Amino acid sequence: MTSVVTLGVHIVDVLTLPVDTLPTGQDTVLVDQIRLTAAGSAAGTAVDLAKLGADVVSMGAVGDDELGDFLIMLMTRHGVDVSRLARLADQTSASILPITSRGTRPSLHVPGANLSVVAEHVDGDALAAAQVIHLGGPDVTWALNDPAFFAKLSAARDAGAVVTMDLLSNLPDLLKGAAAFLPYVDFFLPNEEQALAMTDAATPAEAAASLLAEHGLKAVLVTLGGEGSLVATPEGSTVLPVLPVEVVDTTGCGDAYCAGFISGLLHDQDVLTAARWGTAAASLVAQGLGSDAGIVDLAGVRALVQSEERP
Repeated sequence: MTSVVTLGVHIVDVLTLPVDTLPTGQDTVLVDQIRLTAAGSAAGTAVDLAKLGADVVSMGAVGDDELGDFLIMLMTRHGVDVSRLARLADQTSASILPITSRGTRPSLHVPGANLSVVAEHVDGDALAAAQVIHLGGPDVTWALNDPAFFAKLSAARDAGAVVTMDLLSNLPDLLKGAAAFLPYVDFFLPNEEQALAMTDAATPAEAAASLLAEHGLKAVLVTLGGEGSLVATPEGSTVLPVLPVEVVDTTGCGDAYCAGFISGLLHDQDVLTAARWGTAAASLVAQGLGSDAGIVDLAGVRALVQSEERP
C-alpha cells in the first residue's frame, strides 16, 4: 500500500537570497545563495513527505519542457514516484522568488500546466491504494471540480484512504470554488487569509468552526504565520505556537506543515500531536532557503518536537 498520494500543484521555484534592491540596466548584484526546488502544494509536500520516510506517489501535470524534466529528476532523486505525472504540451509552472534579508518573498509566477489537470490525469487505482491522499491546491487545479474526479476520490475513501487538503492561492473566487472539494475531505489545512475568505468569518476560530459545521470535517488546521496554528476539531480548538527559530525564508512552510501533519497521521498520532509534527517540520524549513530546506528525516522532526515538550 502506498503511504501517500499528493495530487495537485507542481512548481519549480528559483530562489535567491538576499535581494533587497534590484539591479538597474545591466548591473549585477551579488547574492549569497541561489536554489532550484520542487515546490507547490503537491510537489513540495511530496518531497518533504519522502524525506520524512513516506512512500509517496505524486500526480498532476508538468510541461514537456526542460523545467518539467528538471522537476521530475529532482522529485525522483528524493524518492517520490512521479510515474503518474502527466506531461502536457505546455510550460511547467514556475516561480522566481527574490527573498529579502527580512525574509519577505515577492514572487513572479507562471501557472503553466497546473491549470490543465483534469480527472483523466488521475489514477483511481493508485488513489484507492493510498493510506492518505493530499489534495494540494485544488483552488488552482480547478478542473478537478468534476464528478468523474469526485467518483475516484469517493471510491478511495471507501477503500480506507484519509483525505487532507490545503490551498495555494488567496484569490476569493478560486477559494470559494475550492469549497466543492470539502465534502470529500477529512482534514483541511488553509492559512488564515484563505479560511477567512472562504467563510466571511471575522476570526480564524470562527472560520474553523464554520468549516467544521458546514462540511463535516474531522479537523481544520489554520496556519497563522508567526502566531502558530489553530487546531480545531468538533471537540474544541487549541492554538499551537511557532517554535523559536531564526527565520530565513518562509517559502514552503505551509507544505512542510502539511507533510509533518500527514506523517503524524501515518504514525497513528492524534490530531494535536500530528499538528505539533507539522509545526516542527515548518520550523525546520523556515531556517533555510526553499521549500525543503532543513528537513532531513523524521527523526529530526520528532527530536524537535520532543525538545519543546521538555520542561
